[in-house]
Amino acid sequence: MTTDLEKLKTRLQALRAKTIANGCTEEEALAAAAKVAELLDRHDLSITDLEIREEQCEKSTIETNRKQRQPISACIPAIAEYCDCKVWREKDDKGIRYVFFGLRPSIEMAHYVYDVIATAMQTAWVQYALAQRILRYGKDEKGSFLFGMAVSIGEKLVAMKAERDEANRVSSGRDLVVVRHAIVESEFAKLDLNLRRGRASGKKVAAGAFEAGHAAGQSLALHPGVHGKGSRK
Repeated sequence: MTTDLEKLKTRLQALRAKTIANGCTEEEALAAAAKVAELLDRHDLSITDLEIREEQCEKSTIETNRKQRQPISACIPAIAEYCDCKVWREKDDKGIRYVFFGLRPSIEMAHYVYDVIATAMQTAWVQYALAQRILRYGKDEKGSFLFGMAVSIGEKLVAMKAERDEANRVSSGRDLVVVRHAIVESEFAKLDLNLRRGRASGKKVAAGAFEAGHAAGQSLALHPGVHGKGSRK
């Protein structure tokens, strides 16, 4: 089982590197993210609940190198839910970091989904700015666009997760979510962290840019599974 997990982890890392390093459209990047979810589910459905419980939980840290929260923070909870992970935010003099906690393949998946969403958001902003012939823009306009897009993507991830979980239950008769969550909750409790609920940033948004970003997020081709040439579009 350890060998299979390492193979899965290696494949997830390779997919992430290829998607981010080579560059791709939003649709290609997020279709790849759906493929990662399919790989993880296929792996877990191929082993017993007992074998899943024998897996180890780990932490994966994403450094933002920013002192203030960025727009993508709006979909961080949805990324964690999509990947059956816990997530929290830490901050020190180096900046903000997000810490995902869960089963090893799940946190690899979370890091991957974060990367492809970040890439998709930046690509969409550039396309929007060019289409609107925006030569100069304030931080509020760019931030509002990206925030709107992050909110929209978060909504889609939650919907995708529900659809994916239901499909797995129907096809296999097993509820992977219950098994994964029981493990993660048990191991998370052992960390004995004193986490506080975060506050809203209080920043104002440019309504037009926010709506444009939200629309861009809605247009992304996010699907709960990719099955080759016969996949749904």
